[in-house]
Amino acid sequence: MKKQLLMLAMGATLSVSAAFADVASEGVMLTASDGARLGAVYRVADDGSAVVIMNGKMVTVPVGTLSRVDGKLTTSMKKNELLSRR
Repeated sequence: MKKQLLMLAMGATLSVSAAFADVASEGVMLTASDGARLGAVYRVADDGSAVVIMNGKMVTVPVGTLSRVDGKLTTSMKKNELLSRR
């Protein structure tokens, strides 16, 4: 029984990760919620988060903040919020 529950939980996690992974892709321009262009996606992490180089720093944009708006990859965060993340 425990093994079945573990397998079910792992499958659900993989399904969610796969769904979010389709949002971002390398080379696509990332736009902030206020319309500012943040930069091209440098790479996509295993969990679907986008990694962007901003002000010479690699910044990870959480997958939960990413969406497609009018065909553009958009984060609900603003540039200053992303730069202040550690």
